Amino acid sequence: ERNQADVSEAKSGRTDLIFLIRFRHCCLLRNQRCVLAYLYDRLLRVRALRWEYGSVLPNTIQFHMSAEEVEWFSRYKKSLATYMRSVGGEEGLDLTQDIKPPKSLYIEVRCLRDHGEFEIDDGTTILLKKNSQHFLPRWKCEQLIRQGILEHILS
Repeated sequence: ERNQADVSEAKSGRTDLIFLIRFRHCCLLRNQRCVLAYLYDRLLRVRALRWEYGSVLPNTIQFHMSAEEVEWFSRYKKSLATYMRSVGGEEGLDLTQDIKPPKSLYIEVRCLRDHGEFEIDDGTTILLKKNSQHFLPRWKCEQLIRQGILEHILS
């Protein structure tokens, strides 16, 4: 507002205000760039949360997000799901499964809390009870590891 008032005075003949007007304008542009960089960084972090935690965020993380960020996360989640269904045939392709290339196809896991029955592709049903250990296909249990239901046991 002060800049606008000084601009109108400069138009009427006060040329000594031009430097001050330019300085304030540069400060405003810098602040705008800083805010945009901050918001873009937050957006990238929200996008990374989808890949790290899956389609459901923990409440502790959602608590620190603005309503617009939660809405953007929801739209990104839907867009990613639509894309994954469109590639990879009838069942689609889950791009979030192998974030890092696996060293082995099967891993040993420990159940951190009761989850119930878990079915593997060959039809075998496993009961996931707290503190039980299992040797399962990595791609089947990676989502449960991210959700905190299973824990990968490193040898």
